[in-house]
Amino acid sequence: MKKLALHWKILIGMVIGVLVGLAAVIGEFGWLVTDWVKPFGTIFINLLKLIAVPLILVSLIDGISNLTDLSKLSRIGGKTIGFYVASTVLAITVGLLLVNSVDPGNFLPEQKREELKAIYAPELSDKVESASTVKDSGPLQIFVDIVPDNIFGAFSSNVNMLQVIFFAFMFGIAMVMTPQEKALPVKKFFDGANAVILRIVELAMRFAPIGVMALLAGLIVDIAGDDPASAIDLFAALGVYSITVVVGLAFMIFIFYPALLVSFTSIKYRNFFKGIFPAQMLAFSTSSSAATLPVTMDRVEKNLGVSEEVSSFVLPLGATINMDGTSIHQAVSAVFIAQAFGHDLTMLDQLTIVLTATLASIGAAAVPSAGIIMLVIVLGAIGIEPEGLALIIAVDRPLDMCRTIVNVTGDATVATLVASTEGELREGLDPDQLLHEEVLQEQARDEKYPID
Repeated sequence: MKKLALHWKILIGMVIGVLVGLAAVIGEFGWLVTDWVKPFGTIFINLLKLIAVPLILVSLIDGISNLTDLSKLSRIGGKTIGFYVASTVLAITVGLLLVNSVDPGNFLPEQKREELKAIYAPELSDKVESASTVKDSGPLQIFVDIVPDNIFGAFSSNVNMLQVIFFAFMFGIAMVMTPQEKALPVKKFFDGANAVILRIVELAMRFAPIGVMALLAGLIVDIAGDDPASAIDLFAALGVYSITVVVGLAFMIFIFYPALLVSFTSIKYRNFFKGIFPAQMLAFSTSSSAATLPVTMDRVEKNLGVSEEVSSFVLPLGATINMDGTSIHQAVSAVFIAQAFGHDLTMLDQLTIVLTATLASIGAAAVPSAGIIMLVIVLGAIGIEPEGLALIIAVDRPLDMCRTIVNVTGDATVATLVASTEGELREGLDPDQLLHEEVLQEQARDEKYPID
């Protein structure tokens, strides 16, 4: 019997999760999903987060230590950051053009605005408090935060990814500068540790369909509660806003990224999409670029032919600073809230959104709903009260799932571009053959390590 590839398993898990969630809401037994299904999704998320920090640390050190030429490291780093910043600015510009053309704020009834404010006031106060510490900081605080005063403290939270990356950079560069005979034992250790962590990733992904199913079932129950009608009314009221965001995200995935690939590589976008599809589905279900990072790295290397040297450098950095989907969301949301509250934004306000959203997206943690906290800063920069966030919190999670797909796709695109310009891309790979080989490898592992 032919075994299904991973991406089909994840898709099936997503469909089952949606059906289970809807059945629980309609049948008024949402408690059953919350108590007995949703925890499996939380366990899966925790497992991915568990892998994220050691994967970034080990893979970056291993990748940098392979670059015996520091000038090459500088060149790759310059290209990576250049691509990331340029795509972020373009994403914000696309979001502003769309939201100013559609004017979604004019579609929200006054009564619905007041209801949302009352419902989400407690959640909103937490977001504002978290953002206030960032807002009150100086302009160079982001650079201060990059350098940890205690590396073990940085390892203790996925929010501190930039600090982990900074340490890995220093460690890897120091290894390159150390005489080879002294650095060789350390290099072998990180080579072995990297191989072991990748095997942990493979083990975790065997349970991805179950985790995805549990996550989506729990999400639907959380949004709708025991009243499906209220959820329908809520989504109808914010439908125009949501569609505006989704159109911007679709532009990045189906127009901008393909244009980049056509310009810099010979990879067909259909093959690119097929190669990273499992990572996109996992990004959709987890809403976390950091949690998806292990799968993104695996797919980019195996299915797209990007060398480990490039992927281990570009992708961890991208999961932390490249947030094209988040950038579009912040641009559309800021103008939408301003429109809903009757504020007319000047051209200077729009330029302020571009600058602030760019910096905020770079500083945003690669975890679910981090963009909401950064949006408080963007709103403050154009003089809009953060209470307006209550208008969009209801639909933030579904949109967060969509924009995380764009974030992960953007990371994979940049990794492919950098690899191509550095001659580190094995082009001409057949994704169907690669998927077939992956299935055969999974079957071999199942036979060797069966799970009863």
